[in-house]
Amino acid sequence: MSLILRKPKTLQWTHHARGKMRYYGFSEQRVRRVFHSPKRVEEGIAPKTVAFMQPLSVTSYKEQGTWREKWKQEIWVMIQDTKNTRKVISAWRYPGMTKPGAPLPDAILREVRDGAVALSAENLAVRERMTGMLKKWRRAT
Repeated sequence: MSLILRKPKTLQWTHHARGKMRYYGFSEQRVRRVFHSPKRVEEGIAPKTVAFMQPLSVTSYKEQGTWREKWKQEIWVMIQDTKNTRKVISAWRYPGMTKPGAPLPDAILREVRDGAVALSAENLAVRERMTGMLKKWRRAT
């Protein structure tokens, strides 16, 4: 009997994800745990992404003879898979319980798409200014 082991995908972290992890106090291991054992998996709002959710501090209660779960916060992780890598796009904490599979309204999707284009153009302008400032600084020293 032969056992075939697949090589695990390497993780890449975006600067945005690192910043959000720092803001919410998540460690790399906590984010890995969310996408290794999620409570719910949904399609991400960004193209070709998947969002994983894991609740914080689940409490169980009995309602009309059946056991139910509730929680006050959720941790979400958005990931984009390629052939050899798995890129962590973002991680955030959501206060409350989200309903599973609720589609986003068209207005919000449009805003996300337009905002992404505006942000990338804005980031390009900032990068150009910073490059110019660095060149001046290097010449001065």
